[in-house]
Amino acid sequence: MNREEVTMLGFEIVAYAGDARSKMLEALKAAQSREFDKAEGLLKEAEECLNDAHRAQTELLQKEASGEDIAYSITMMHGQDHLMTSILLQDLMKHLIELYRRS
Repeated sequence: MNREEVTMLGFEIVAYAGDARSKMLEALKAAQSREFDKAEGLLKEAEECLNDAHRAQTELLQKEASGEDIAYSITMMHGQDHLMTSILLQDLMKHLIELYRRS
């Protein structure tokens, strides 16, 4: 993959991970307002966004594993960072929403 292709894949990951993050923060606000069905729906939407980001990441990993030379891209690194922190946020949101549910 050339640098432009890797960069575009990085932007794709950033976009999906960013959408997931926004939905998770909205889910937390819904839980704070005791709108748990809405919160759960938003978490499900966020999970779908993370799955899309992960598919883009997997595409890159498969190409590299098959021996294809992958160009270096700061944008891709940025995308990986967004994806990783969004996955961590997903775990935290599930716990925080459960705490709101129990309070």
